[in-house]
Amino acid sequence: MRDRNPRLNINVAQLLKEPTGSVRWHDLSEDIRGIDHELRILAPLTGTVKMIRTADGIFVTGRLHTVLQLECSRCLEPLVEPLHLEIEAEFRPSVDIQTGAKLPLVEPADGATTIDEQHILDLMEIARQAIFLASPMHPLCREDCAGMCPQCGQDLNEGQCDCVADVVDPRLETLKQLL
Repeated sequence: MRDRNPRLNINVAQLLKEPTGSVRWHDLSEDIRGIDHELRILAPLTGTVKMIRTADGIFVTGRLHTVLQLECSRCLEPLVEPLHLEIEAEFRPSVDIQTGAKLPLVEPADGATTIDEQHILDLMEIARQAIFLASPMHPLCREDCAGMCPQCGQDLNEGQCDCVADVVDPRLETLKQLL
């Protein structure tokens, strides 16, 4: 669910009027905080997108950058993670650029890759998905992070705790007797 509704809008009316193979470049520098409540974005989304006119619409590729605040998966400390995103998607118009007649939509019902009636292409959903795909599954504050003690919760990066290390899971106790 989104906190607010940021948009990455690009007007592509002129590009839709051009022949197949025409190219346009667009530089981005947009504040995308609030794109998703699960993301803590610290820097604007920056980069360049390339838009190529295709027979069916506009093919968009781009290299984008932003910075996220994440939580270390071992010790739960906050960390800053720069992200480098690659996006690639074909957007299709919802209306004919010449006649204004509605066109049949062939993509998913979410409309993430639909060019609207005013010939505006919105990259926000594609960027949001790319951010999730580029985010590390198990972010670490550092490679040798020792994590937390599973018994007392002590941050083992700050020092050892006084817990007994030989605690055996009671479900595995019978296996210990076999040794």
